Amino acid sequence: MSGAVEAKLAELGLTLPEVVPPLAAYQPAVQSGVYVYTSGQLPMVDGKLPVTGKVGGEVTPEEAKELARTCALNALAAVKSIVGDLDRVARVVKVVGFVASAPDFTGQPAVINGASELLGEVLGDKGVHARSAVGVAVLPLDAPVEVEVQVELTEA
Repeated sequence: MSGAVEAKLAELGLTLPEVVPPLAAYQPAVQSGVYVYTSGQLPMVDGKLPVTGKVGGEVTPEEAKELARTCALNALAAVKSIVGDLDRVARVVKVVGFVASAPDFTGQPAVINGASELLGEVLGDKGVHARSAVGVAVLPLDAPVEVEVQVELTEA
C-alpha cells in the first residue's frame, strides 16, 4: 500500500529501504496495542554501514546528522513492516538517539536532529516527538549513530 506518507517520501526524493535484518536475537519492530516500538536502527544502506567510527573523531557531526536521517528512514521501514501502511501513524511519540562519541564531543542533540528533522519533514505535525540524545562509547559494528522510534497508531 502506498499513501500520503509514502507520497511525501517520494516528493522529498527518498525511498523507503528494505527492513534491515536483525544482527542478533530481536525483531526490527514490535507492536503492543496502538504502539509500535522499533529496535535500534543503524544507518545501514544496502546492508552496509557507509561510515564507521566516533563522532567528533573519524566522523564529522555533519556526516553523523545525515546518518541519523538514514536511521530514521530505516525506522520508518521497520514500522511499515508491522503496520503495512505508514498512514496509520497517528504520531511519533519518542525518539532515542545514541551517538558513538569521541571523549570531548558534546553535540549529540545536533546529530540526532537529523532523525527528528526527517520525521518532521515526512510526517509533519505527527512527527513532533519527545526525545533523548545520548553519547556512548561504542555502538554495534562501530556505527556512529543508532536511533529507535516509538509511534502511536490510528485504529485499524
